[in-house]
Amino acid sequence: MTDQTNPSVTTAAPSPRPRAASGGFLGLTKRDSTLMLIVFALVVLAPFILNPFPEGSAMAQFNAGYPDLMQRFVIFGIFAIGFNILFGLTGYLSFGHAAFLGVGSYAAIWSMKLVTLNVIPGILFAIVVAGLFSLVVGFVSLRRSGIYFSILTLAFAQMMFAMAYSVLTPITGGETGLQIKNTDTPLFGGPTDGSIGRANLFGAEMGNSYELALGNWLFTFNLGYYIAAVFMLIAFYLSIRVFRSPFGMMLRAVKSNQQRMNYTGLTPKRYTLWAFIISGMYAGLAGGLMVAMDTQVGPERMFWTASGEVVIMTILGGAGTLMGPILGAGFIKYMENIISKINKDILHEWFAFMPDGLEDVMVSLVYPFIGKGWHLTLGIMFMLVVIFLPGGLVEGGQRIAAKFRRNKTAGDN
Repeated sequence: MTDQTNPSVTTAAPSPRPRAASGGFLGLTKRDSTLMLIVFALVVLAPFILNPFPEGSAMAQFNAGYPDLMQRFVIFGIFAIGFNILFGLTGYLSFGHAAFLGVGSYAAIWSMKLVTLNVIPGILFAIVVAGLFSLVVGFVSLRRSGIYFSILTLAFAQMMFAMAYSVLTPITGGETGLQIKNTDTPLFGGPTDGSIGRANLFGAEMGNSYELALGNWLFTFNLGYYIAAVFMLIAFYLSIRVFRSPFGMMLRAVKSNQQRMNYTGLTPKRYTLWAFIISGMYAGLAGGLMVAMDTQVGPERMFWTASGEVVIMTILGGAGTLMGPILGAGFIKYMENIISKINKDILHEWFAFMPDGLEDVMVSLVYPFIGKGWHLTLGIMFMLVVIFLPGGLVEGGQRIAAKFRRNKTAGDN
């Protein structure tokens, strides 16, 4: 283009604005859309994926496709996803997230006892109450960082446990907890014949299931599981949006160097407080879903071991990754419910082909790591992951995938 004031001078035409990378559905990038579709497929097909062995076979022991366990997979997956937004992005390690799980559970059960047995209002109420409570706890705890922050959150959780156990018994039911009774008269949709009401979704009970028999396989499709799965998919989608947003970038800056953030005029506490609240709302959602699936709440959900469990889930799967918390939650709940049920009789069946003396030796060697000793196996696994795979199971998967890609490239050459 020629300069009008001086024909001998030319200026370059303005370059076109770069186009945004083509994205997938719901505002996600192509890569995140693929990840979302993978999680969607895993959730929908879980009854088939978790039942790989035919009924009655020796390996049926390892099937995990029954409703109660599948519900635990997705509910604790939500709990871990929310915890990862705080710990994985900001580096703030909370030892008190079980308090929000418990508060959400109590909010949901009271919603069902007083308002309606429909699970949707109860779940929404659990999210709101847990969010408000996390605002209070976060406002106080985030005045400190590091180990002091962790101790403060642990103190809050233990105080809530003690109050639920003995002080607030009219509200929490104390040691025995709360459950729906035949004397409860919710405002909407309660039983009229004096029977014990059950949690439902517009009249459909959470325990409703359909069983599909294909040969020697039996697959169970449970309404409660799929309702919880829908909430998990929404929670996972929102976590992706948080990770990819400017807000998520600010949380990473908090983890990287708070002092530099202060120099730029930004206030780290504002972002960490919002991350804490969002994380607490995720925990409240998980607590509400636990009540929707099993209408009984006890103070043990607030105990410090529940907070430690979500920490292990997140680190084991891969803190700061999208899929890590889900993998960690699934791995731990699988070990807790499947590996812990293996006893000596089952081991003797496995090693029955060996001579009697050798069979007894093998059972003696393996038994300490399964059954009641499953925590020992989990501890060893956790130690190995922390030492050799700081990025958790996700890093392990990435290393395996990279190795296959290298081998394929070498083979093509």
